[in-house]
Amino acid sequence: MRALSGLGDIADQYDGFIVDLWGVVHDGLNPYPGALDCLRHLQGRPVLLLSNAPRRAFAAQQMLRRMGIGDNLYTGILTSGEAVWLALRDRTDPWFARLGTRAFLLGPERDRNVLEGLGLGAAASPEAADFVVNTGPDDERDPRTLAPFLPTLQACLDARLPMICANPDLEVIRGGERILCAGALAEHYAALGGDVRSIGKPKPAIYDMALGMLGLGPRRVLAIGDSLRTDIAGAAGAGVDAVWVLGGIHGEELAGDPMRIAAAAAALGLSPVASVPTFTWQ
Repeated sequence: MRALSGLGDIADQYDGFIVDLWGVVHDGLNPYPGALDCLRHLQGRPVLLLSNAPRRAFAAQQMLRRMGIGDNLYTGILTSGEAVWLALRDRTDPWFARLGTRAFLLGPERDRNVLEGLGLGAAASPEAADFVVNTGPDDERDPRTLAPFLPTLQACLDARLPMICANPDLEVIRGGERILCAGALAEHYAALGGDVRSIGKPKPAIYDMALGMLGLGPRRVLAIGDSLRTDIAGAAGAGVDAVWVLGGIHGEELAGDPMRIAAAAAALGLSPVASVPTFTWQ
């Protein structure tokens, strides 16, 4: 793994890019310093923003616009929420075909767009539902701990609801604070014996969709992400080279220490082609 100062040292070796959002381009509230400049340097080649955001692509785009991240800085967006919506619409997977039509949303109301336009009934409680769509902690309970969500997860289990996890991330850093994601709730639900299907990175299917949108083969594409578990492992599983952004989810634990950096990747059997401190050009 080469230690680079920025993407400019490696970008010319690739024809297209898969770029993570949270932890790479922005922190949930604002773009990182240098991130927009880096996207400008990548213009002229296809750049797909691939996010485990548990909402439709259009909603993610609206959020980026509010942050000042213009549509001209990338060529497409694919979110795990968009992939969930498509899976529920098409029902070609037998697991999805069996789900029924009454959905309970475990998450904030702003994520309900993953269920809209599908002819599904909105269940007000787990007891009234056929399945649960988990988009992560809502806005009424403390997102830093599982405890407030345990009663709801138990109610879903008691109702024997299959769970769609619309964001496999375990946690993110939002404005400098570490908060839980849908993946942490899903992990606990599975440990209780619940039936969980996760959609998004690092699952191979999301990379198949991403490469299809780019119109490129895996060897011509570079993935850029901050999470070893999702971004780097997912790229490896898809046969895509990856650059690891060290200043995101792992920034605090790594502290820029080369030995810690190498050990963290090796512990998961991962070999990104390079690392960069942040998503900057130089």
